[in-house]
Amino acid sequence: MDFDKIIDRKNTNSYKWDKYPEGVLPLWVADMDFEVAEPIKDALSKIVEHGVIGYSRTPDELVEVVVKRLKDRHKWDIQKEWIVWLPGLVPGLHTAARCISDDYFSVMTSSPVYRPFLEASEMGNRRLQDIPFIWRNDRWEMDFEEMKKSLNPSTRLYMLCNPHNPNGRVFSKEELSQLADFCVENDLILCSDEIHCDLILDESKEHISIASLNKEIEVRSITLLAPSKTFNIAGLGCSLAIIPEKVLRDKFEKIKYGMMPMLSAFAMDAALAAYKNSEVWRLELLNYLRSNQAYLLKEINAIEGLKMEPLEATYLAWISYEGTGINDFVSHLESHGVGVQDASIFGGKGYFRLNFATQKSNLEEAIKRIRKSLNQ
Repeated sequence: MDFDKIIDRKNTNSYKWDKYPEGVLPLWVADMDFEVAEPIKDALSKIVEHGVIGYSRTPDELVEVVVKRLKDRHKWDIQKEWIVWLPGLVPGLHTAARCISDDYFSVMTSSPVYRPFLEASEMGNRRLQDIPFIWRNDRWEMDFEEMKKSLNPSTRLYMLCNPHNPNGRVFSKEELSQLADFCVENDLILCSDEIHCDLILDESKEHISIASLNKEIEVRSITLLAPSKTFNIAGLGCSLAIIPEKVLRDKFEKIKYGMMPMLSAFAMDAALAAYKNSEVWRLELLNYLRSNQAYLLKEINAIEGLKMEPLEATYLAWISYEGTGINDFVSHLESHGVGVQDASIFGGKGYFRLNFATQKSNLEEAIKRIRKSLNQ
């Protein structure tokens, strides 16, 4: 796979590339600028060649592949009936939040965090309990002391993002066990978004599905997964929730019924091709992303006023701009031809998120523009 190959995405109705005016390099939303793996292309081509695009059932093989993948990669034995298919992970977040009712109950999460966590938590009459991460032990950590202080009888759900977006953490077994105990002891449902679990950059780290730790946390868990971020098929919309406990799963299914479309053959066949036949592509991708991150780390930290810590996972750099003295740094960068996202979108401040899942030449150009914007 030639990840350096430039793909012109302008004027294709791309959510990423057609947001900004001409001359702005878009490194914001989390999709990649790489062609998908050949097995995915082949699967989509077969559907088009067949020529009939009707309603589709979930392929038995896709279910079997997911079950095997979780056993092999996550060390988690699940049952087929635990799987609930979804047209996207964000609808899964909102459905999970609705499972605790709208009647003035609270959702706890740790921020800054992927924006839909905050939106799902505050929808309807629910209230958000937003507990900021703390920088400790040279990493971002959940603030368990503050979580315990903020806990009250209205708290019903904790929403976890692991690997984390945007700070890039892969949480350790010890951290996850502490969170699991917190949820069990306080009778909380735990919703875990693990969409970036196949994008581990730090080879010393291992992704752990929190629901796999023990039966106590498993029966109160909703785990959200998708091939979309890893295999660059977000536009097709194929995600899944794994909900072991039947009462909770039935409630989740009832809430989603009639509100979400059936998955298309394009979505499910692409997901099957990704999980079953695209592992070589994924490994090549990870090597490219690691190289891009190494370049970005070196260059960003050489620019006065900016600071970046190494990511453990994802392709989304989390960069501090507080040292620049510029308040609206994202607008400043946009005026100099680089489009990124401000921390405020994620409930934070003083940082911006930059997507480095793009061709190296784009990153090199972005660094030139960032450096020039500050030199001026």
